[in-house]
Amino acid sequence: MGIKERHERDREAVSRAILDAARELFVSEGYQNVSIRKIAERIEYSPAAIYGYFASKDDIFFALAEEGFRLLGDPEDSPSAERLQALEPLERLGEIFWHVYEFGRKYPQYFSLMFIDRDVPRISREYERFAFVRTMKAHLLAQIQASIDAGTLPSTLDASVACRVLTMGVLGVSAMRLSDRLGPPGLVDLIARDVLNSLLAGLQSGVALKSTDACCAVEEPMPLENVSSSGAAS
Repeated sequence: MGIKERHERDREAVSRAILDAARELFVSEGYQNVSIRKIAERIEYSPAAIYGYFASKDDIFFALAEEGFRLLGDPEDSPSAERLQALEPLERLGEIFWHVYEFGRKYPQYFSLMFIDRDVPRISREYERFAFVRTMKAHLLAQIQASIDAGTLPSTLDASVACRVLTMGVLGVSAMRLSDRLGPPGLVDLIARDVLNSLLAGLQSGVALKSTDACCAVEEPMPLENVSSSGAAS
């Protein structure tokens, strides 16, 4: 291994240590209560050394949020994409939103940071960095529209409104799971499935939705409102 490669590897290792320490501190103490100094102390580095990797605490959050959204991923680009496409539109939609629920189960620290902590900066400040999230959102809306076009969901249903309702359902159960208020994990999974199935059945029945002109909230961590149809927060 050459000097350049070794240097890059060392920088990656330090960057990883900073991100891991920051993620744990942000979740355990709250984003607002964590300073660069605290992160530096956790990994036994000086604050000045941290600034050699990240210009600010916000930049550290943006790096973690990007990792989180990439871990969440786009089901259409996953190894299970072919299996999903073979399903009926409504069943496919259920599996896609179940994947969102499973993200909270598999990556609780990322979930907490992205969807629960209200003090984190808005990702719209890093518009280009999160372009892939807008693509994920567009795919998600397209799947809902496919169910509408197939007649399995009412033609009067707004895909963006349905997306928000379904997202809030699975994120809500994930948040309650994280706070350990719903019982053993196996029971929580059953509750999550019941919530998702009930929401889909309600949408299929043509229940009147009051939150018109809402957009899917999967792009913006917190708060979840004011996301435009192009995916950028206002």
